[in-house]
Amino acid sequence: MSVAAVVIWTPGDPDPGPCLESLAEQVDELVLVANPGGSPSSTGAEVIENERTLGFGANINRGVAATSAPFVVASNPDIEATPGSIAALGEFADAHPRAGIVGPQLRYPDGRWQPSRRSFPTVRGTIVRRTPLRRLLHPERRQRRHYLLDERPTEPTPSDWLLGAFLFLRRELLEELGGLDEGYRLYGDDIDLAYRARQAGWERWYVPDAVAIHHHQAVTDRRFLTRRTLWHWRSILRFVRKHPESLRAL
Repeated sequence: MSVAAVVIWTPGDPDPGPCLESLAEQVDELVLVANPGGSPSSTGAEVIENERTLGFGANINRGVAATSAPFVVASNPDIEATPGSIAALGEFADAHPRAGIVGPQLRYPDGRWQPSRRSFPTVRGTIVRRTPLRRLLHPERRQRRHYLLDERPTEPTPSDWLLGAFLFLRRELLEELGGLDEGYRLYGDDIDLAYRARQAGWERWYVPDAVAIHHHQAVTDRRFLTRRTLWHWRSILRFVRKHPESLRAL
């Protein structure tokens, strides 16, 4: 079984060196897609330098196109894949031919568990999370159904969607769905991909035996009325325009 990894980087992001090093010995192809404006570390990776800044989905699609393995890891630069994690994800996906998206257990650098397996969002919950109401209503504690805070599975478990910081993707799925939607600048493309995968009959799985460390900055959780906030709301509106039927369920 052959696996490729695509890491994306934009000036201002964490140095991708540790991420690339953690992946180099676990994958067969390693690509770094870099937006213009800096010189990131590129240990052991083929570097694709963009002439202009592209969004998350466009960068992943460009990296996927530069590889040929049947499975592709799509990763943020602030991830470190622990030894054996790629093999665990690959073995599961290889044994489940309809598993199109597989995600690992994410942990913060101090060892705390990160709720990366989530339910599809609701309109009410999204308003709370993406406005100053967040500071009053504390969705990270109270939206237990969205974050699945009461579930800590120790065995592979089906999922609605998985946080896009680190995904193990089947190339067949990407080809069938046309890759990630490049109309999303930064947020929402992971939810959109999982939603389209569900519509097409592809499974999404959480595999806790595979562990990745996520040096998460949570910029949009700390500040409002920033450029990233605007991107997030544009992504929400794009998702609703694409999938108006989702309003009945979301």
